[in-house]
Amino acid sequence: MFSYYFKLGVRSLRRNPALTALMVLTLAIGVAASVSTLTILHVMSSNPIPQKSERLFVPVVDNGPLKGYNPADPEGRNDSNEQLTYVDTMNMLKSGYGERRTALYGIGAAIEPARKDLPVISAQGIAPTRDFFAMFDVPFLYGQPWSEADDKAGADVVVLSKALAEKLFGAVNPVGKRIRIMENDYQVVGVLDNYRPRPKFFRLVGGPGAFGQEEEVMIPLATAIRHETGPNGSMSCSGKRDAGWQGLLTSDCTWIQFFFETKSGAERAELQSWLNNYTDEQRKLGRFQRRAPNRLYDVMQWLEHRKVVGNDSRLSAWLAFGFLALCLVNTVGLLLAKFSVRASEIGIRRALGASRREIFQQFLTETAVVGLAGGILGLLLAYGALAIIAMQSKEMQVVAHMDLPMLAVTFVLALLSAMLAGLIPTWRACKITPAIQLKSQ
Repeated sequence: MFSYYFKLGVRSLRRNPALTALMVLTLAIGVAASVSTLTILHVMSSNPIPQKSERLFVPVVDNGPLKGYNPADPEGRNDSNEQLTYVDTMNMLKSGYGERRTALYGIGAAIEPARKDLPVISAQGIAPTRDFFAMFDVPFLYGQPWSEADDKAGADVVVLSKALAEKLFGAVNPVGKRIRIMENDYQVVGVLDNYRPRPKFFRLVGGPGAFGQEEEVMIPLATAIRHETGPNGSMSCSGKRDAGWQGLLTSDCTWIQFFFETKSGAERAELQSWLNNYTDEQRKLGRFQRRAPNRLYDVMQWLEHRKVVGNDSRLSAWLAFGFLALCLVNTVGLLLAKFSVRASEIGIRRALGASRREIFQQFLTETAVVGLAGGILGLLLAYGALAIIAMQSKEMQVVAHMDLPMLAVTFVLALLSAMLAGLIPTWRACKITPAIQLKSQ
């Protein structure tokens, strides 16, 4: 029976074509507006590493001075920075706590290509430790991460992004070749395979943004320190600092980001206890005078804490759904008009023995057909809207992207919206009295 009602619904699209087209277009515009904003919100708030997000933790400790400290701060932040000093970074790396640990900071790299036809290239990158690649499931196209020995020695080795490797060497395997970066010769040990998590959770502080460009160059943290490579990102210095590079390393300036990986999320309490013990020990050395609470954030908490999804994005989504509701109200009126002209048809069917339930099923199925047509058109309009949004900036190119879940949401939303809009007109159609309609014929 459903297939029969579905065929009737398809045929009904040809009745009153102007009215049907207006209904489909109204529904499509509402669906496209809501799906476009929902898609962007979905990408921005998605879990960038779902397989282990509950096992990755960002430690935040407050090493600021007592001056200006307010323990009654409701958020407990007190203007503390969410990065670490070099001293704390080295202590946590050497602690051996957790399954893995990594530290990183942003760098800007001037690359001198061997090809004479290429000018000096200004690249963005990071200086992490070796565990970065295993912790964050970084895929490789060629080669592999640098070795533990390279990590400890601060060897002149580099991992390149796929795009930069092709720009420098072409579509070949460049592992083993050497390039000149920041006036030093580096050996290529690996090439990444399109690694661009959304959002870019490991560089939310002081970097190009949660949806900024991918990292083009990666060198060992120890190598960057040995070459005195300054940070390309934010730095907070609350106390006195001696001049020079060594002064930065021994200061209380925070400029390095840190992650712990545990075997399971259940080890969070143990990690918190270790972090508290660490700051207690450092306090005996005259540091961490504020006695502010230490905090741990897993990946999703970190995204929330850093407000990756702003209130403006959420407001835009609510406004889009409000617009969809307005479109549904208009669709209700159009369906009432469409079904009202078929009162005689309904009366004849009722007189021939059709029940109200059957009439309800028929007209609700026809409404679903309108929703399906509106969903297809809405999907095309949504793709067009996302393409226009993606043209605004490189960051928008990352988030204005429809995936399979959102593709399914588009059709489900269109069908549910149409059927919701059709409830009142369909219910009124079922209430038509056959005798009155037959007498009027």
